[in-house]
Amino acid sequence: MSPASKGGQIASVDAAAWMFNVVTSVGIIIVNKALMTTYGFSFATTLTGLHFATTTLMTGVLRWLGYIQPSHLPFFELLKFVFFANFSIVGMNVSLMWNSVGFYQITKLSIIPVSCSLEVVLDKMRYSRNTKLSIALVLLGVAVCTVTDVSVNAKGFIAAFVAVWSTALQQYYVHFLQRKYSLGSFNLLGHTAPAQASSLMLLGPFVDYWLTNERVYAYYYGSVSLLLIILSCTIAIGTNLSQFICIGRFTAVSFQVLGHMKTILVLILGFIFFGKEGLNLQVVLGMAIAIVGMIWYGNASSKPGGKERQSYSIQTNKPEKQNGLSESSELVEKV
Repeated sequence: MSPASKGGQIASVDAAAWMFNVVTSVGIIIVNKALMTTYGFSFATTLTGLHFATTTLMTGVLRWLGYIQPSHLPFFELLKFVFFANFSIVGMNVSLMWNSVGFYQITKLSIIPVSCSLEVVLDKMRYSRNTKLSIALVLLGVAVCTVTDVSVNAKGFIAAFVAVWSTALQQYYVHFLQRKYSLGSFNLLGHTAPAQASSLMLLGPFVDYWLTNERVYAYYYGSVSLLLIILSCTIAIGTNLSQFICIGRFTAVSFQVLGHMKTILVLILGFIFFGKEGLNLQVVLGMAIAIVGMIWYGNASSKPGGKERQSYSIQTNKPEKQNGLSESSELVEKV
């Protein structure tokens, strides 16, 4: 295969990975919005535990079918990942409860500069001037779209701080573990999903009761709400897998920057399905700025020197070979 053909195939798989993540992420947001606002299911932490339980079932089936080969992830590394991931989930929920929606959006935007800092310090990553400016433009555009009222208090700031750092560390760790232990997306998900499912299913009802003062066991599970829960869990399999694929193929920063396209799509779909009262010139202008920034970031970061490590390589614990399917064949054949 010629270099041009190989490059085109890699670009096609990259685009498919992003599209898979965008479609599943937007889909699960729309389903969860209907479940929580229309049917009053406000138990977000428990629902996330159900998502990972369903994902665990999927990885078990794939392992039985032979698509996930035996692999090793040290227990301490798994423990650190689950710690960051669970604090990210709980921290974001608590931040939304204790802060205004505007400050919550600022919290989400803060993940990008924190992720950049982690890559600069831990991976010796270097960003070009254009790459930095494009990231700033994306942040500006999304802020114009989403940030309205901004109010914060001491406990809300602490919750936001924990949420930002734990989310950035969790996403950094996805890329780090895949490189260090030569794990494919299916393999890493097979290690982490059961641990997250068990911990969130155990702690979720208590956390949700603390956040909502309602018990998940007392909720009336009607046929439509059950159907939406099942649909949410099914889509979550694709969301969890596509996150690992995208961060594994790119980096946590790229995942966050281009991932804000999901924010734009959710806003557009919200205006289409739930009314146009929030659509105004400010929102349209913010969307346009963010999209220009994403296109600029994609172009700037792909150029030589746009984003590169400074003579640094991670020491792997395994030889350079894929466990089971390669990332490309995972996407082409399975996704």
